[in-house]
Amino acid sequence: MREYDKILGTLYGQAIGDAMGIPSELWPIEKIQKYFSKPIVNFLDGPQENDIAKNYRAGEFTDDTGQALAILDALIETNWKPNSDVLFKHIMSWADSAGAWEHNILGPSSKAALALVKAGKDPSEITKTAITNGAGMRISPIGTLFEPHQLPQLVQMVYDVSKITHTSDAAISGASMVAGAVTAAMADWNWDEIIEYAIRANNWGLSLGSPTWAAKTSSRLAVGIDLAHKYRNHEKKFAKAIYEVVGTGTMISESVPAAVAIAYYTRDVQKCALMCANLGGDTDTIGAMATAICGAKQGAKSISDSWRALIDRRNPQYNFKQLADQIIQFESEKK
Repeated sequence: MREYDKILGTLYGQAIGDAMGIPSELWPIEKIQKYFSKPIVNFLDGPQENDIAKNYRAGEFTDDTGQALAILDALIETNWKPNSDVLFKHIMSWADSAGAWEHNILGPSSKAALALVKAGKDPSEITKTAITNGAGMRISPIGTLFEPHQLPQLVQMVYDVSKITHTSDAAISGASMVAGAVTAAMADWNWDEIIEYAIRANNWGLSLGSPTWAAKTSSRLAVGIDLAHKYRNHEKKFAKAIYEVVGTGTMISESVPAAVAIAYYTRDVQKCALMCANLGGDTDTIGAMATAICGAKQGAKSISDSWRALIDRRNPQYNFKQLADQIIQFESEKK
């Protein structure tokens, strides 16, 4: 049984982790620490010195959440039956409205694949080798649609909504890992069970994607979980180890294991969003994925009212409560 509050928690968690991480996006830890002088503890405007972040004000979320919501809108239009043409239409509509092309907001794989589709060409040569994190960053709402016993349907949906830009084994497995973690968290499984289920989803997704040489997300997650246990009482050491050992770059084999391990470690929306924002690397994307998982576990009621209000105020084109209502309706249609 899905809970409305947990669905809403996933959506807000995604947006909060995304928006909190934008000021430090794609900066190394040394630059973050030098520029901000103190740890990031709240939403901030993007610095003008950051070529991507400068386009955002405090509380505005990026392409990570924008594309996630575009995918939901596309699924709602087609009665939850994925249609690549409709998915493309909604993602392109988002990209145009967000100025994604001129501001270089789109990730490299998504940008290349969407450009080919826009030109009427087959994007498969791009999608099957795409190993960046575009599929994972926008997938968390898909995890809210299913219950744990529906693993095959969950992973198939992940594939179907991802394939317009990503079909590699790395991308599909990583996106399935995030979606699986959300599904298990929504069901209020304990954190070790969440990780186990996320790995099951990951492995199922791996079998659907085109083979690549990318590092396996499940193997790197195992390293991340070991680090979480090793540094259970040393938050700074854990974050440093994730940054240095698992990696926090734009490759899905780095950012997804990092995000899931951080969610497992922090187990709290606020702690998770702040750790990701101060992490270094692809902070907004890791924050979006990790904090969505925490939001799925804790629910929206656990999230600061002021944080949720800021997200609503700075992103008025979206209504999370209406989207949560639509997701609940999808659930009732499955029964």
